[in-house]
Amino acid sequence: MIPIKTIFEITLFDRFLEGGVLFMSLILICLLMSIFFTIKSILKINSDKETSKKILKHISDSGTLGLALGVMGAFLGLVSAFDVLEASGAAEPSIIAGGLKVALLSPLFGLFTFSVSKLAILILRIIQK
Repeated sequence: MIPIKTIFEITLFDRFLEGGVLFMSLILICLLMSIFFTIKSILKINSDKETSKKILKHISDSGTLGLALGVMGAFLGLVSAFDVLEASGAAEPSIIAGGLKVALLSPLFGLFTFSVSKLAILILRIIQK
């Protein structure tokens, strides 16, 4: 029996690759930027409140950009799935399901990035008050 940890790690990496390396990597960069700005804001929260508020804007922008990239990746994925359907001439359910699955991976990751950034902003605003 395969350990659950191994299944989880393989699945995340496979899903990352299935979602399209370009868009998933760009969304990952947005997530890392959100985390970076969150840590930077935590370090400056007591020393410089004005800089900390500006960093909150950067966190929000990077999260929104991740979400927008995810939606754009979804539309490009759907277009490519429809191209495959058009080329094959047969609308098999497995082809449609595979195309939809791939098209929904990047917005899911973008939504996760957006949620992390908004949660960080919420926590930082509570701490600032």
